[in-house]
Amino acid sequence: MNYRVIDKDKYYRKGVFRHFTEDCKCSTSMTSRIDVTDLVNYSRNNGSKFYINFLYILSKVLNSRDDYKMGYLWETDELICYDVINPTQYVFHEDTETCTPVYTSYCEDYGTFYRSALDDIERAKKTREYGLDMANHPNWFDASYISWLSYDSFNVELPDGHLFFAPIINWGKYREENGRLMMPVSVRLNHAVADGFLVANVFRLLEKEMAGFCI
Repeated sequence: MNYRVIDKDKYYRKGVFRHFTEDCKCSTSMTSRIDVTDLVNYSRNNGSKFYINFLYILSKVLNSRDDYKMGYLWETDELICYDVINPTQYVFHEDTETCTPVYTSYCEDYGTFYRSALDDIERAKKTREYGLDMANHPNWFDASYISWLSYDSFNVELPDGHLFFAPIINWGKYREENGRLMMPVSVRLNHAVADGFLVANVFRLLEKEMAGFCI
């Protein structure tokens, strides 16, 4: 885990950062449907798992811009930017109706990431432990698939004043709409490090990255 400390006085969002860490501590979230038709077809055609392919694209998008890799060290009151952030995915156990967090390291090489994610999932299927370990995984972001519903809105609430800067991403089942497969995706970011543009930009980058991936 490597990171660099951001000089708050030179931070390009310093005014917004000050306001949303001192005056009005809050997060911002957005849900939108994205077209995953081509990615679904790509996954079916080459026998790969759509879920892992989307997780890879999501991880690549969030690592493509420093704004999505921010962190806060409360012990020293430092704003930091991680070199890399990794997805915390989840395995659902039908027998116990509980989840096990899965820490998968991001790798820009698709093949390496795909194999790692697949192996991590298989190992998690063998346990029923919750095993969340945020203290030892500070540069991991939450990536949770809500497989039972194609929802219209979703919101994650954190305590007021909690300066948690890692992205929280959820997505649901895709469904056919006008001949296309549309999937709901929800993005939550702390308002101190992200505004409406940066939240909306995640969706734009996802669509762009998916198009390139399927080619």
